[in-house]
Amino acid sequence: MKKKLILESGEVFHGEGFGAELETAGEVVFNTGMTGYQELISDPSYCGQIVCMTYPLIGNYGINRDDYESIEPAIKGLIVKELCDLPSNFRTQITLDELFKKKNLSGISGIDTRRLTRILRNSGVVKGKIVNADADENEVVAELKGTDFPTNQVETVSTKTAYANPGRGLKVVLVDFGSKLGIIRELSQRNCDITVVSHDITAEEILLMNPDGIMLSNGPGDPEDNPQALEMIRGLLGKVPIFGICLGHQLIGLACGAKTFKLKFGHRGGNHPVLDLEKNKVSITSQNHGYAVDQESLKGTDLIETHIALNDRTNEGLKHKIHPCFSVQYHPEASPGPEDANYLFDEFLDLMYQFKNVTV
Repeated sequence: MKKKLILESGEVFHGEGFGAELETAGEVVFNTGMTGYQELISDPSYCGQIVCMTYPLIGNYGINRDDYESIEPAIKGLIVKELCDLPSNFRTQITLDELFKKKNLSGISGIDTRRLTRILRNSGVVKGKIVNADADENEVVAELKGTDFPTNQVETVSTKTAYANPGRGLKVVLVDFGSKLGIIRELSQRNCDITVVSHDITAEEILLMNPDGIMLSNGPGDPEDNPQALEMIRGLLGKVPIFGICLGHQLIGLACGAKTFKLKFGHRGGNHPVLDLEKNKVSITSQNHGYAVDQESLKGTDLIETHIALNDRTNEGLKHKIHPCFSVQYHPEASPGPEDANYLFDEFLDLMYQFKNVTV
């Protein structure tokens, strides 16, 4: 089926549709990963976005049961240069096209993804829509310009009810702003007793659980759209160790008096080098974010910058000067390096043990 991608700036890309036969609109972003498309599709942080893959061949190893980051995808659509209909991998169960049909998702292939990526790099992320080939382009552009997308992405992807992932070790409360299953996997491998809770939980409710540590997850959207989370974090600082990832990192920054800003085209991919300023060590990291903590705004706060991105020197990590609290902008639960950043989970465990010994 013939389809086209129309941007609010007026550019039109013609291609072949795959997945469900529906039109879909969202914020168009690009991802530079050569692999990991299944994790990307199921990553709740992509809620409301149409993702362009810069690597040309997508779907070549199919879809398997092990690589999901959530049960239900929140992505709005996918843009690829070439879609593979005959994947070759011993774990393959279904094709990418079959997954999109099952999950009622729409994609487009056969377009010039290099040209689209250049547009996004030059002008920044834009709104776009995957439509049928006969759609009126002027009408779609006008519709996109007049559309304000929702700002409640975290509410959309967060768990509605708390649930447990039992373990025999330290008790960790994972606040779900759109958490990836990889975070649960890493904590479980360290025998943590995990309770996953909704994004709107209060500090008082968390403290009643008597946790050894708090994990603030990744998630979609603008961190400033989550004021209730800032109050929760302020109520926990100094009372229990905190580790924040991605959106959790940005929320810690805001809660401690720093500011955030929207990046021109964001960081999305599995090949982003990050420097640990304390260890003078570089990790190849997986990233997916459109906002960052403003480094100048850290002045006058109790936060210390611990990591920076080597591509654009933006902030990638923070540590509190007084309280047991630290965070990173990237995804240490992902495996692009393949496990360059896993040590952060071990540091979280060490922090919890140290805090227990001091407070016992």
